[in-house]
Amino acid sequence: MPGARRRIVPLVLATTATQATIVVLAPIVVEIGRDLEASVSAIGQGRSLMAGTAVVASLAIASAIDRIGVRRLLLWGSWFALAGAAATALAPSLLLFYLAHILAGLGVACLLTAGFAGVAALFEESESAWAMSYVVGGQSIAWIAGTPLIGLLTDAGSWRLAYLVPAVASLLALVAVLALLPARPARGVRRTRSERAGAGAGGMLGVLRNVSARRWALAELVAYSAWTAELTYAGAFYVQTYGVQETTVGFLLAIGSLAFLLSTVVARTLAKRVDRRHLIVVAALGMGVTLVPLLNLTPAVWLTLALFCVTALFAGVRTVSSSTLGLSQLPAEPGSMMAARTASAQFGYMVGAVAGGAVLALADFGVLGFVLLAGMALSAALIARVSDPRGGAEAGARPSRESGSRAPAPAMAE
Repeated sequence: MPGARRRIVPLVLATTATQATIVVLAPIVVEIGRDLEASVSAIGQGRSLMAGTAVVASLAIASAIDRIGVRRLLLWGSWFALAGAAATALAPSLLLFYLAHILAGLGVACLLTAGFAGVAALFEESESAWAMSYVVGGQSIAWIAGTPLIGLLTDAGSWRLAYLVPAVASLLALVAVLALLPARPARGVRRTRSERAGAGAGGMLGVLRNVSARRWALAELVAYSAWTAELTYAGAFYVQTYGVQETTVGFLLAIGSLAFLLSTVVARTLAKRVDRRHLIVVAALGMGVTLVPLLNLTPAVWLTLALFCVTALFAGVRTVSSSTLGLSQLPAEPGSMMAARTASAQFGYMVGAVAGGAVLALADFGVLGFVLLAGMALSAALIARVSDPRGGAEAGARPSRESGSRAPAPAMAE
């Protein structure tokens, strides 16, 4: 699919740039604190400010994306993310460091929403699982390749140099959009003026008014909260449990990210054979069940790493399958659904980090494992009650033009 490969590149680079913007702070937070004369906790609030900005921006994006189009939102997001990276690298004080993260948060909201909504705008229903696997997999590239580069650049120069990673990723996304996505959609896919005026009119309220869409968004929020609570403290778990060095932790987390990337290939294969809701439920429960021994059984690093990779495999399958299910909830407004996904994911990052820290303050990692199991079980229960218009794996293989339900979506490419 030469044309499909061209269209998927900007979406993959958009989610890669998003994750690079998010992950860059984690390995260098101590160095930034030393330079700006602030505590690690104070520097870490920049990440919370970025996530909060992305949540608020997503509310506005939900009612606008289906009118302004995926391409324009990708361009805005690339510029915001690029400006945020530059402003952060040049920040001489903690206040300006925080303000730079507001710019970065706007970039995250635009790029993440447009990257996922682009699957509906640029691909047929029969291609959605294939396209979504690449979009989801793009996020892991920032962990696999970006995290080591961030460390090397910091060691070679300073933490300010490390912001070249999200800056270059955002610039590549910008160039890809300009080069590979036409300014106007192909003939025959544009909607009428009245149809365009109605697109996205419901926005986030439209998502919340729909019972099934609301359950899906809540399930995403719970799942991301649980997954983030594990990821946030995974490095601390390795250090405190096994006494390994931070450099080793970086490589261990990169291996887990590679497993996540491989799982996206598995997800698109399973999508052809397994009902999406069943697949998401099994993957969510698999994550929860695996997290319990991961945080309770600690005879050796290799066992923890193996369990982490299994969890990452389940996580990748869940993410790809759940994202495609979300696109099906409001077929006429996929952009609103993916804006809801962005808001759920970013708010989940905030909740997961805070809740995980609270559990560790009151108990230990072992208890956290059981709490995360409960969270993933709740997410699975919510997904089980979400409707699937596709009606199963076989129905999803039919071209969208047979049902006509997805015909309007490509207008978002404008």
